[in-house]
Amino acid sequence: MSIALGSCQQQENPLLKDFNTPFGVPPFGQIKIEQYLPAFEQTIAEARADIEGIVGNPDAPTFENTIVALDRYGKRLSAVSSIFFNLNEADTNDEMQQIALQVSPELTRMSNDIQLNPELFQRVKAVYDQRESLGLTSEQTMLLEETYIGFVRSGAALNDADQEQYRQITEELSNLTLQFGQNLLSANNAFVLHLTDEADLAGLPEMHKEAAAEAARSRSLEGWVITLDAPSMSPFLQYAERRDLREQVWRGYNTRALGGEFDNTGVLKRIADLRLEMANLLGYPTYADYALEDRMAGSSLRVNDFLRELVDRAMPYAKNDYRMISDYAATQGLEGQLMPWDWGFYQDKYKMAHYDLSDEMVRPYFQLENVQKGVFLLANKLYGLEFKENKELPIYHPDVKGFEVYDKGGKFMSILYIDYFPRESKRGGAWMTSFREQYTENGTDIRPVVSLVCNFTKPTDSIPSLLTFDEAETLLHEFGHALHGMLSEGNYAGVTGTNVYRDFVELPSQIMENWLTQKEFLDLWATHYQTGEKIPQALVDKIVAASQYLSGYLNSRQLAYGMLDMGWHSITAPVADVDVVSFERQAMAPAQVLPRVDGTAMSPGFNHIFAGGYAAGYYGYKWAEVLDADAFAFFLEKGIFSQEVATLFRENILSKGGSASPEVLYERFRGRAATTDAFFERAGLN
Repeated sequence: MSIALGSCQQQENPLLKDFNTPFGVPPFGQIKIEQYLPAFEQTIAEARADIEGIVGNPDAPTFENTIVALDRYGKRLSAVSSIFFNLNEADTNDEMQQIALQVSPELTRMSNDIQLNPELFQRVKAVYDQRESLGLTSEQTMLLEETYIGFVRSGAALNDADQEQYRQITEELSNLTLQFGQNLLSANNAFVLHLTDEADLAGLPEMHKEAAAEAARSRSLEGWVITLDAPSMSPFLQYAERRDLREQVWRGYNTRALGGEFDNTGVLKRIADLRLEMANLLGYPTYADYALEDRMAGSSLRVNDFLRELVDRAMPYAKNDYRMISDYAATQGLEGQLMPWDWGFYQDKYKMAHYDLSDEMVRPYFQLENVQKGVFLLANKLYGLEFKENKELPIYHPDVKGFEVYDKGGKFMSILYIDYFPRESKRGGAWMTSFREQYTENGTDIRPVVSLVCNFTKPTDSIPSLLTFDEAETLLHEFGHALHGMLSEGNYAGVTGTNVYRDFVELPSQIMENWLTQKEFLDLWATHYQTGEKIPQALVDKIVAASQYLSGYLNSRQLAYGMLDMGWHSITAPVADVDVVSFERQAMAPAQVLPRVDGTAMSPGFNHIFAGGYAAGYYGYKWAEVLDADAFAFFLEKGIFSQEVATLFRENILSKGGSASPEVLYERFRGRAATTDAFFERAGLN
């Protein structure tokens, strides 16, 4: 990567200076796009120099001069990378996407140069071979083992020819995963349903009409606009009476990047083929076997058995759910088969008719500012945390808010950024990430900078942001990930915070969702945005009564996604000539509930597994759901704000990161291994 620095000299580039900002957060307002490439060029060179220093150290390899040094190398590169790639997800543009395509192969090349450096691997191996006699702590042992295994799993033990092949595979994969995400964002933004007749919005509540009108105005259009962003699409599918328009929106979402200008089918097949090729090169029959060796589940056999067990439990209930809604839709005048674009519409009507409950009944009590207050209060009651908004913190977009986070006693714990609303420069979904991990350096505890990014209903001129139950649940979920980062108390960034096994990382997030059906919690913050009255007990009772509504269907849908993920990553032969739609249909068949629709597929839009780090790992949501149900049962036994249980959870899960194996950490918290009893009981799948 050769770049002329031009006018962007080192001393003028804020990315190449110490961040002179509150708490050392990124200097967002000072960064210009043209400064990223020079910053990457210099910090990559610095990182390479750090590695040369480790390799060239004349002293015998030790834990400190090799393993810890590897954990600490390239700090400025890590800072630049975290800023750039986080913003490329949350506030991107064409120029940033081009930079990403230019930089990613260079970063992969450097990573390969490190992992495939024989002298460096020999130093790591020398320390690893002495591990039993070094007197290491559990955290140090985990860091050593993860470092050594990471080298082996990245090709360090391959011969020269195979290492060269490994390099080519990984460099191509780094570009393809970026391309997948960019295509998906472009395809998502390309769909617009422009309506000019208000009759076409029949059934849509006023706040959603207003949001659609605002979406039109933002595009200099008359009338109303429906997009594929969740706060726009979901209520339209749920409330719009025009079946043909619901179908149009549903098909728009389920054909994203399936053919056309932003086609992802060739990209995803190439990704799957390259992952298989890499796994074979490293001695594994499939990519799933390679990936799952480094997870709690341990093997594809165990994952497939796990998915089959849950499918066998869920499908009878799921099929009954479909029959129930289908029969109900027929009584409401639906002619013919209940189709996927009818599901949201009629299941909502059924819920209202049989549970006297709808999203619009709950929304007034879930004003975003109040939900945020509730989330912060929960963190305070469980873990003693205090959140202080700081409007002087640099931010990367006007929608972003920054908070200082303190423990009881006033200890500074973290900076938390929250970015709530959708925009064309942000990918869909919700996620937690970090601009800085927690670690200890020279006796100083370096605290993290954590970020939550969501896509919630935006306020209009007359109506505040009112969340659905699902959106409030999402905020609690992502905040659980944030707690995992903010409460970290480790020494080495490689095993702190959320740096844990993929099928364990969802435990801290998913457990948080449980509090949303607890009246004792809701009473702390859930008040009507107009009247100020507390959420009525009767409404909470309805929420609880409906908590298992369509549980069979919802579980089968998640299991189908897990099976699709395992399908793409259990291939044993290239799929370049395979039809994506047919492959997907076969993979998801055991958990298929709604009618299949020709010419649609979710794989080209399955960002989690093709660009989001969940390859052969989507099952982890269900795996962690078993853990979270079992863990929350402990809270229910002792009290939902039990300091005893909260302290055990913080000390053994949230603060420990990956400093010990997940099984050990969980048993220290719970006093035993997890069982599936609470999961099946909560889901109503007994």
